[in-house]
Amino acid sequence: MPHASETRQSIIDAVLRIIGQDGIAAVTNRRIAREAGVSLGSVTYHFATQHELLRESLLHFVAEETRHFTELADACTDGHFDIGRAAEVVARVAGGDAFDSRHIAPFELYVQAGRDERLRASAAECFAAYDLLAARVLSRLGVPDPERLAGTAVALVFGRQLRRLATGAPAEDLVDTLLVLTRLAPARTP
Repeated sequence: MPHASETRQSIIDAVLRIIGQDGIAAVTNRRIAREAGVSLGSVTYHFATQHELLRESLLHFVAEETRHFTELADACTDGHFDIGRAAEVVARVAGGDAFDSRHIAPFELYVQAGRDERLRASAAECFAAYDLLAARVLSRLGVPDPERLAGTAVALVFGRQLRRLATGAPAEDLVDTLLVLTRLAPARTP
């Protein structure tokens, strides 16, 4: 018999898959139960409301992304971190050429946060984590005032990812985003 935390995680994973495949409107307790391989009662036992389910799914996704991005940033601590290494990191963040449901789901959740103010705090936490990680990478590249530019970097990457989702543009285009940002950053003053 699965442990309660395993059941809860199966439900969250199912929600993210459903959102990525068919959008938030497709998230029903019956479909979640079927996708997660749990009873219908388990869904309502673990998540009392749809809002709680969406919020927890968003927070789970962010925690995983933050962990992944932090590992990537921590791996770039040596003195040889340059634009080439940064480009490799951006390419890894882009996740290759496939856009599966786990890549699509966050966009759906962020749009839903625009409609549901109760989800906005979770979305804000997500973007704060992305901004922090972007600032670390920009700082290692020697970009002046990385904290100020981090939000812009994140917005550029998200915009490029959305474009990639909509048009099928290659992941390598995200590297161009990084190059543009580092070239346009104001020079450091001594």
